[in-house]
Amino acid sequence: MTPKQFLLGIKIMFCILLFNDTRAYSQQTGTSDFWQNVRYGGGLGLGVSNNAFNISLAPSALYQVNTDFATGIGLNFNYSKFDDDRLIAYGGSLLNFFNPIPQIQLSAELEQWRVNQRIETLVAGSFEENYWFTALFLGIGYSSRNVTVGLRYDVLYDTENSIYIDPLIPFIRVYF
Repeated sequence: MTPKQFLLGIKIMFCILLFNDTRAYSQQTGTSDFWQNVRYGGGLGLGVSNNAFNISLAPSALYQVNTDFATGIGLNFNYSKFDDDRLIAYGGSLLNFFNPIPQIQLSAELEQWRVNQRIETLVAGSFEENYWFTALFLGIGYSSRNVTVGLRYDVLYDTENSIYIDPLIPFIRVYF
């Protein structure tokens, strides 16, 4: 079996499990009202220091498949200014959260970013760089009601292209 065939098999098994679990859940509740299982939330970030400013917005929506698993999508926006350097990044994300027990949340978040930055240098003047980059975060957190606090790690971290300073990032998630 080739690695490609193995990954295809894993994807098929995941889809079968998800389909069966979703069908069983809708049969148990007696209703299949999609919107009753959707939760909204996301993140907000703000950073200010000497000659530096950063703001980030990350709204998202989750579909609560069952009491243990939620999946969803999000939008991402980040604006940073350091002295005369500027970075604008925007994109989307796919989110998957699994609670093996109600207090522990495991997460997998795939983010795709478009980065536009202008850098000022003393020697060459200013130059602009525009590129795409992908981040895949695996995380663990402590959940209490609709708030989760934890750490996530970017397994695809690239020091050259990432907008994150470190692959390990703390987070606070809130969903309603």
